[in-house]
Amino acid sequence: MSMRLRIGLTGLFMLAGSFFLLAVAIPTLFLARRFYSEVIVRWMGQVVLRFWSIDYTTYYSEPLPDRQTIYIANHTSTLDVMLLMALALPRARFFLSGSLRRLLVPAIIGYTIGIFWTVSQRFPERRRKIFQRADRILRRTGDSVFLSPEGKCVTTGEIGPFNKGSFHLATSLKAPIVPIYIHIPLEMQGWRGYHAHPGHVGVYFLPAINTSLWRLEDLETNRDRVHDLYVRVHDAIRADGRVPVDLSIEPPQPKVMRAAV
Repeated sequence: MSMRLRIGLTGLFMLAGSFFLLAVAIPTLFLARRFYSEVIVRWMGQVVLRFWSIDYTTYYSEPLPDRQTIYIANHTSTLDVMLLMALALPRARFFLSGSLRRLLVPAIIGYTIGIFWTVSQRFPERRRKIFQRADRILRRTGDSVFLSPEGKCVTTGEIGPFNKGSFHLATSLKAPIVPIYIHIPLEMQGWRGYHAHPGHVGVYFLPAINTSLWRLEDLETNRDRVHDLYVRVHDAIRADGRVPVDLSIEPPQPKVMRAAV
């Protein structure tokens, strides 16, 4: 089967799946968000991965928290989207670029499962209001949420810089962060995953990070600590295919006040 035909069939399936999702959501008054996300959308993601001969294994350092959780992951390929659909993170909502609302399939899926649509970093005031609204909704519902701290697809083969939004939200909600490291071999990705090749993906759920004592004053420090964890995991898996033994993050150093002499 040619690559163009495969891409075309994938698009048709996603379009049909989104219309099916909408057909289920309308009579249920859009009230069964978890069913839409964790059953229908999960099935869509699994079918697409199977169609492209891509399988994955999930590795858990510990059981997932049984409370509201902030899930984050590195973002190296468009394959990440299908993987996240297939994973069906429990009770999780998602942040996604608002530009994708112009496309029919992401718009239908996004509005049905309650995605928070974001804007570019060039509009900090609009982003601040979006995150404030998300904070209020998550505080009221107790839902979990997924964000990519890189904020974009990073195809350099490295871990990109992290934005602060994920960590601001975790600090405000006092919800644990579960870092997810997605390892997609470079030979599988093609160009950003659009021309994906068959292969195996590793999805690593790292230990939950307690944020109950985090303060907004330490926001950038905490962001950098988590970024350093991702770099360590990324380098270790790239070197020998295994996560490092130490998956902790260093606590922020206390600020020492020195008297002026």
